[in-house]
Amino acid sequence: MIEVRELTKSYGPTVAVNKVSFEAHAGEVVGFIGPNGAGKTTTMRILTCYLTADAGSATVAGYDVLENAIDVRKNVGYLPESAPLYADMGILEYLNFMTEVRNIPKSQRKDRVKSVIDICGLDGVIQKDIGELSKGYRQRVGLAQSLIHDPPILILDEPTSGLDPSQTIEIRNLIKEIGKEKLVLFSTHILPEVAATCSRILIINNGELVANGTLEELISQVRVENKFHIAIRGEAEAITAKLHELQGIAEYTHVKTDNGVVDYEITATQEDDNIAETLFRTVVQSGWSLVELRQASVDLEQVFLHFTANAHRETSSITEPRSTEAATDTVAPSEEE
Repeated sequence: MIEVRELTKSYGPTVAVNKVSFEAHAGEVVGFIGPNGAGKTTTMRILTCYLTADAGSATVAGYDVLENAIDVRKNVGYLPESAPLYADMGILEYLNFMTEVRNIPKSQRKDRVKSVIDICGLDGVIQKDIGELSKGYRQRVGLAQSLIHDPPILILDEPTSGLDPSQTIEIRNLIKEIGKEKLVLFSTHILPEVAATCSRILIINNGELVANGTLEELISQVRVENKFHIAIRGEAEAITAKLHELQGIAEYTHVKTDNGVVDYEITATQEDDNIAETLFRTVVQSGWSLVELRQASVDLEQVFLHFTANAHRETSSITEPRSTEAATDTVAPSEEE
């Protein structure tokens, strides 16, 4: 349904999109994520024919975005981050107006309006003016206008921006439902939303596509080290000193201290398969209380940070000969980090 090849767009000396290539198919909900300024919105605007690319190609529903812009727009429902709504119009008036703009045959207009009202849950507010609506209901109206012509492809730019948690969940569920029949490509900064909604994820950074796959596929590409989270009730300095002495620990990070409980993230050396047992035994022998000990897992946030290289934490790296002196909680991170 969407095929992008070497797509490139610059604004003066700034390259916003740099040779981006990907495909998206019917029945997929594709999350398009990346840091601010990564090129998400520019890519979407090219796919919806609001911008032209400097180089490369893109086809949407089989139509070239440069040569067949009108046909592309007939097959795409687009919701930009700021929904294009007329606040002084009634909802019904606005949706009827959109059927005219989209050249929907008069015999089908009533059914199309009723259909999007049902899909987007607008029955309870249908008599109101758009200007009277909450942000959540305005997004619903914006989504309704993008669906009014029953397009096979939906492109949504930050559809849940500015919504409260309950409104976000409602829009998320709506996108999942719509994605059963249509291709949905949407951008967002809310990573749990992507994990809960998307069948595939695209990650863009500095204008380049750096990852493309299901969440499980992307997690498998992230190097999973032998990492553990441990929380110990005891004196922080003594615990830090003991960790520094232990064999089998490559590095450790002091996460926080809260009500006498000290939290660390620990990376074991590749040679040590029994670090969990070692940590448990050390806590018991030292007379401390073990509050929590678990192996760390990779989630979408870690995947995002891995591919966009934005993970910055202060980590204690054990690279010097062991000593009985306590390590400081914060030293320069290792080169690997």
